Amino acid sequence: MSDSLLPAELVESATRVIVANRAAGRRVAVAESCTGGLVAAALTEVAGSSDVLEAAIVSYANDAKMGLLHVSSDVLETFGAVSIATAWSMAQGALEVTGADVAVAITGIAGPGGGTEKKPVGTVVFARAEKGGDPANVVADRRNFGDLGRAGIRLQAALCALDLLMPPDEPSAP
Repeated sequence: MSDSLLPAELVESATRVIVANRAAGRRVAVAESCTGGLVAAALTEVAGSSDVLEAAIVSYANDAKMGLLHVSSDVLETFGAVSIATAWSMAQGALEVTGADVAVAITGIAGPGGGTEKKPVGTVVFARAEKGGDPANVVADRRNFGDLGRAGIRLQAALCALDLLMPPDEPSAP
């Protein structure tokens, strides 16, 4: 796709997500923090994405995570914004408020500042929640991409999130 503002690999991944979820009859939602809408931007680069994308919520501040996605202040205070507990709560909240079939959440530290010894720059946490899924079955992953620079971290995070949006019976990356 030559007329895209986004990197080709991101648009290609988003295209696979749209095609596979359309075929599976699934509606998807994303709850983004450190990616700032990059996953939603990639999905909407694909013609016909409205068949699949239900909603995208960028909840950058903790107040937005609480207000828009119903993440509890206890979770944020106990585990921090960049944690499996928060990502899982964001994904569950996105599922609840959008009515989508599957929701993926992304929260992390894109840098250049904000990192700590336990959560260095490049730490990103993902979670996926599915309609009718067992809330006790947490599907989440914490990755450390290293300090690839803000753009590099956000790109890798968006690619991982898109992989998580693939239907379970579909291969993610080629």
